[in-house]
Amino acid sequence: MEQPKDATEATKRALAEFAKTLPPDTGADFELVKRGFIATIPDAKVLNEAGHAVWDMGTFAFAGEGCDCPDTVNPSLWRQSKLNSVHGLFEVTKGIYQVRNFDLSNITFIEGDTGYLVVDPLISAEPAAAALALMRKHRGDKPVVGVIYTHSHVDHYGGIKGVLSDEDIAKGLRIIAPEGFLEEAVSENVLAGNAMGRRATYMYGALLPRNARGHVDAGLGKTVSMGQVSLVPPTESISQTGTKIVVDGIEIVFQVTPDTEAPAEMNFYFPQFKALCMAENCSCHLHNIYTPRGAQVRDAKSWSWYIDEAIELFAKDTDVLFASHHWPRWGSDAAVAFLKKQRDLYKYIHDQTLRMANHGLTPLEIAEALKLPPTLAAEWYTRGYYGTLNHNAKAVYQRYLGWFDGNPANLHKHPPVEAAKRYVELAGGAAALLEKGRAAFAKGDYRWVAELVNHLVFADPANAEARHLQADALEQLGYQAESGPWRAFYLTAAMELRNPRPPSDVPRQGAAGQLRSLPAERLLDSLSVRLNGERAGAREIALNLRFTDTGERFLVTVENAVFHNYPGREAQGAPLVSLTRGSLASLVIGEIALPHESVAIEGDAEPFATFLSLLDRFDFWFEIAMP
Repeated sequence: MEQPKDATEATKRALAEFAKTLPPDTGADFELVKRGFIATIPDAKVLNEAGHAVWDMGTFAFAGEGCDCPDTVNPSLWRQSKLNSVHGLFEVTKGIYQVRNFDLSNITFIEGDTGYLVVDPLISAEPAAAALALMRKHRGDKPVVGVIYTHSHVDHYGGIKGVLSDEDIAKGLRIIAPEGFLEEAVSENVLAGNAMGRRATYMYGALLPRNARGHVDAGLGKTVSMGQVSLVPPTESISQTGTKIVVDGIEIVFQVTPDTEAPAEMNFYFPQFKALCMAENCSCHLHNIYTPRGAQVRDAKSWSWYIDEAIELFAKDTDVLFASHHWPRWGSDAAVAFLKKQRDLYKYIHDQTLRMANHGLTPLEIAEALKLPPTLAAEWYTRGYYGTLNHNAKAVYQRYLGWFDGNPANLHKHPPVEAAKRYVELAGGAAALLEKGRAAFAKGDYRWVAELVNHLVFADPANAEARHLQADALEQLGYQAESGPWRAFYLTAAMELRNPRPPSDVPRQGAAGQLRSLPAERLLDSLSVRLNGERAGAREIALNLRFTDTGERFLVTVENAVFHNYPGREAQGAPLVSLTRGSLASLVIGEIALPHESVAIEGDAEPFATFLSLLDRFDFWFEIAMP
């Protein structure tokens, strides 16, 4: 496997100049990140049942305390990586505890009268279980009395089976979430899950080696855990700001914040602890208004408004502010100062993007021109470790004006491969284009190399010289990036360009953990995006489905190359298919095939077999940096 290369002299100069622009470092963040430390486990290392590490902070020892910033890492990102390396159990305030850096997100434990209320049980079960075990070791072996999902992103619900048993779930132990949680979680992680999951391998550096030329930090946290992921629906939803509930003696006052960092999200306040949880609406960096892994563009104006509302509702009575990522802030004055600048960060990007758009500037022009004002630029917690001014400005433009910049030349452009062939011809052929690319590389103009040589890669992916030059340029851009996701995107693409993955004759499918745990209607709805319209053609199919694990019945149909499902209906004369939700998921992804003992069919079996044959199986490892 071809290895990464050194930083060029141009990259070294660029990083040296960049370092001069950073705020002074008083060391305050390093004091905050360690405050309240109780204990941890060695390297926060967590194994699964097979003995494989699903989380291991030991792999980031190269960036530990006392290690100087190498010339292959942006110095600002290096600083953030050190802060995100401090792991273990921390006291936020008496009665509230967090385990940090056992996963991308934080898991929080609130002590009730008899047990622990868990907030955001991480991405996967194994780290969540390890965090709960650490909490029990140091604060008492008490049961979990409830779970809160702050919002609909997988790093805040996927590890629930590490803190709740199947018996707890079956008994209906309280799982509290914002209204719309399940719909948004399914939309993001199932309907678009394959594409988003593949892109997430780029964004979080999941395939990169852990070293100074590879993955260093994601900005939001270290990286993503690789354990068991589940989606367990909430038992109750919060729909109104001001809603108050009590769980095991813990009073909670909620603020719903839809269309902020997630489409379904909520902040909440604990009066008896004078503690405010800002979910993921405020963290120690500039967040994504658009996330490069792909998701709905977020509403920066609403985001800012809800932070302002939180100030009005809770800040004057807040002794400690904590969130689902990073470290807390103690004291009402510190909390208010932090919240105000976070509020104004998103409003500034929103307002200034639209100001420039109304002058006729395009997204690319706005992104290049936008700069923070001095008061916001002076803070470390407004820096682009995760989101960036550049791609967030484009996101605001997209939300209001869409992907089209108004220039008709961009209205119906050729797709990448067809355009690439024409660009290569225009350049005078592959050799001439490569010559120009090498000249630009020698000048340190890596952005232009990436744009230029990308055309040759897409016109002729077998051209190894083009792939390697493209990789070299992307690598240097990665070394220079302050944003963890930008670095990971660049370096992952460089790795895959240098070491192409062998093609496969069959789809290499991702995990189906969330698919199996979906409610029946959501599971069926997810099949609609798998129906291959061209293969379906003019076929008409009607099936009566009965899920034996829930007793639910559905009529499912295919007509006009579109799949529909209707709960509680049936079609006279149509076959009746009886199976569990898990069996249907296994049939869809090809783990089992018909006939199968778990599937009973009354009537003609052919329509169900035909229906299954019309469903695509998605290849998780589709190409990104190549056609």
